[in-house]
Amino acid sequence: MLIGELAVEAGTTTRALRYYEEQGLLESDRTPAGYRLYERDAIRRVRNIRELLSCGFTVEDVKSLLAYLDADLPDVFSYSPVCADGYGVGAAGG
Repeated sequence: MLIGELAVEAGTTTRALRYYEEQGLLESDRTPAGYRLYERDAIRRVRNIRELLSCGFTVEDVKSLLAYLDADLPDVFSYSPVCADGYGVGAAGG
């Protein structure tokens, strides 16, 4: 999607998107004509960036968090039916 489409979908401005890109928080590809192209999942990423910055996180904090989330880390937790069932029982009994 183009930068204007992303701005509308994410509820922000193209100026903010360019700022995020300049700060290394967002990435885009370029068309031969030089237009910025974004993946569909950029909408969620932009909303997360905006929320974190509005909560007082610095650009460096957001960069660190996004790098952590983007890292291909191994799964260290596994689903436990006992815990899930226990939570369901506790919630129903409460």
